[in-house]
Amino acid sequence: MIRSSAGFDLTPIDAGKRAEMAQGLSAEVRHVLFEHGTEPPFCGGLLHEQGDGTFVCALCGLPLFRSAAKFESGTGWPSFWEPFAPDHIHEIRDASHGMVRTEIRCARCDSHLGHVFSDGPAPTGRRYCLNSAALRFQRATS
Repeated sequence: MIRSSAGFDLTPIDAGKRAEMAQGLSAEVRHVLFEHGTEPPFCGGLLHEQGDGTFVCALCGLPLFRSAAKFESGTGWPSFWEPFAPDHIHEIRDASHGMVRTEIRCARCDSHLGHVFSDGPAPTGRRYCLNSAALRFQRATS
């Protein structure tokens, strides 16, 4: 088992297990996670989520972002200035659509999450721009 800096299992999930886990997902979620799709701006179900909790991968449940790191970027997608743990996110060069960006994927299941940009707020200066379809919100328990 591969453990993250935060103590979570990062052992890669094989293609068969990914397919099994995806069976209950909607077509939109599968399109975002597996085909690197993007939901339209200002339409995602988690854009306005302000609760206390953790945003996790829609496929494998790995914690990706804490609600305390969420901010309003005005871009139309949920945005965060810092991941739950740095090793929970993989960054990959993305030269699609006639531009160069940095794609972010779940470190455990390799699902597409969104992109990261260097125009975010202090203290990191990063803006992790996520598709709501790539996430589930787990409210903190008291």
